[in-house]
This record gives sequence, structure tokens and C-alpha cells, in this order.
Amino acid sequence: MKMSYIAVVVCAMVVLLLGGAEVCMAVTCNPTELSPCAAAITSSNPPTATCCSKLKEQRPCLCQYVKNPNLQKFVNSPNARKVATTCGSPFPNC
Repeated sequence: MKMSYIAVVVCAMVVLLLGGAEVCMAVTCNPTELSPCAAAITSSNPPTATCCSKLKEQRPCLCQYVKNPNLQKFVNSPNARKVATTCGSPFPNC
């Protein structure tokens, strides 16, 4: 249970790092989709290709995650910003 909460938090951080909130059809906003980015956000490991792909996929949801008080502190972390930059996705301005 505790691990899934950490994965959600890490996912939210990654989402914030991706950038703007472009509209994309068929995207389900679910911060757990960003779990492949957990290791990169919580350590100095570089993000994987899967992480970057998921960040880009969840881009339309990023501002929603940033506005969520439960996810905000994780999404705004320095490591989350580094992951977004490494993945080539600017941090969103919501």
C-alpha cells in the first residue's frame, strides 16, 4: 500500500515536468501511469525511454496533477524537473 502511494507521487512529479497541457484524445489521467519514472525522480538515475514516453502521454493531465494538493509537492520537486528536462518536456505553467 505504501509503495503504491509512492508510485503515485513519483508519477505526479513526472507529469509536472512534462510541460504544457496539450489536449490529446483518449488520454486517461492517472498519475500511476508515471510509475516508470519513480526511480528517476527519487534518485539520480536517468529516466528510461518508457518513463519519457509516459510523461509525454500524460501531458494533457499535468496541470491537473500540479493542482492536486496530494501530488503537488512531489511534482514540483527538483528531481521531477530534471526528469522532465531530460525527457525534452518543459515544466508546465499552470
